[in-house]
Formats: sequence, C-alpha cells, structure tokens
Amino acid sequence: MNTSVVIVCAGNSTRMGGVNKILLPLGDRKVIGVTMQAFQACESISEIIIVAREDDIPAIKAEAEAAGITKLKECTTGGSTRQESVISGVRKISKDSELIAVHDGARPLVKPEHIEKVIRDASVFGGATLGVPVKDTIKTVEGGLITDTPPRKYLYITQTPQIFKRSLYFEGIDFALEHGLDFTDDCQLVEAIGGKVAMTVGDYTNIKITTPEDIAIAEVLLSQSGRKQ
Repeated sequence: MNTSVVIVCAGNSTRMGGVNKILLPLGDRKVIGVTMQAFQACESISEIIIVAREDDIPAIKAEAEAAGITKLKECTTGGSTRQESVISGVRKISKDSELIAVHDGARPLVKPEHIEKVIRDASVFGGATLGVPVKDTIKTVEGGLITDTPPRKYLYITQTPQIFKRSLYFEGIDFALEHGLDFTDDCQLVEAIGGKVAMTVGDYTNIKITTPEDIAIAEVLLSQSGRKQ
C-alpha cells in the first residue's frame, strides 16, 4: 500500500552529551543517511518526511543528497514533545497516502524487508509495530521493592517503524488532542481509541542509538549486515 514515513529526529540528544546522534558518522554515511536508505529501498514507501531541529535541517538535506535519497519530500521542525513532532510531520504527508509509518531517526539498522512486513500487517489489522520478545525476566518495582513478575511470554520490546491506516491514525490524533493526552509511543494513540495493533516480529539488531557506545555497536552490526550504503 502507498505509505508515507515520518522519520522523527527532533530530540535533544541529552544522553549523547548534546551531540546530535543522527548526524554522527556510521559506516560511509551519517546515522540519518543510513536510516533514510532503509526506507528508500522499500517499494511500498512513497515518500519520506523528516522532523528535525531547524539548525539540523541543512545537514540532513545534504546527507540525503549524498546518500542518493530521492523519496525525501520535506523536512520540517518538531515540537516540544515527541507526539507534537510526529503530528508536525504527519501534516506534510500526501493526500493519497494510505498508510502512515513513524520511525525513530536513530534506528538506522532497520531492515527493508522488516519494514515491508509491518506494512503488510498494518494493512490487515489497521496498525502494526516492529518488535522482539524480551530475553530477560522483567520485574515491576515500586518504592524499591518488586511488586510483580509479568509472564515473559507476553512481553515484547517495541521498536519502530509503527505503521497505521491513515484514517485510524488521524482518529487517534484527534482523540489525544481533544483529551489533552501526550503519548511517547504511537501505538498508544490507536490503543486509546480501541484500535488493534499487530506485533510484527523483527530482530534484535534494530537498536536505537541513545548513548555513545551504541554507535560502536551499530558500526559492528552494519558491517556484518553487508548492507550497501
């Protein structure tokens, strides 16, 4: 289905010491360049919208050109929260887009074949997100004491992209704005209105670059993948 992707990279990179992680080198490209290339390679992706800090937009456009990105439609500035930034990007999508994908700019190792899997699942269920089963035993803690141990078989690490049918996603946005809700996860928008979201299983290499050591890990994973840049 005709899918627009909003790539969000408007954060402050506080855990990277203020250095914008999406503009760090990764292989022969920058992080955001590798991220865009994954969506460029997907036949179902019709356009890319970047949401970023205003000062970073010239560098992102230059990286897109250097990386051979032809699907970049527009770069726009974000808001004070992730949800506001995503909405800013969604407002730029084409009117004929059937599905809306939202992806973290700092997840450059997402595989094109996994993006296509999420698109297929979203077209069936209305919404879908990439994710993987947790490997560890998870505890809920309150006041420094363990209060519960949820069964591991029900727990997944949620990744991106998160993809939704256009009408469903806009309904979720309207609901959140009307009720003053601000979510950190796009699936919550659809969950809040009773929509179904499928969990599409990907793999553990789709890491989010958050701290300096993540770049070193991403370099190793990228070189092992043999992905062309």
